[in-house]
Amino acid sequence: MEFFQFKDQLIPYDTFLNDVAAKIVCMINSDKDDPEFVSQRMAFKMFGRANVERWRRKGKVNVYKRPGKVEYRTADLRLLQRVEQDYLD
Repeated sequence: MEFFQFKDQLIPYDTFLNDVAAKIVCMINSDKDDPEFVSQRMAFKMFGRANVERWRRKGKVNVYKRPGKVEYRTADLRLLQRVEQDYLD
């Protein structure tokens, strides 16, 4: 039997794999109804204005400008939402 060793414990590979798979399924289910693009106003509402502006300023998210609209890919914003970030950069 294979194990993953963490600082405080050993976890069997099957347990680890099942936990990761369950987390992925949960993320897919929570994101399945998201539109491909959201307006800037909706992005601010969903992810917080300061977060979206910081991600944009740091070049972590692409802005799509259309006539009269500024949009973001929802998948890009969701990814940034889930990644631990260093705010001291």
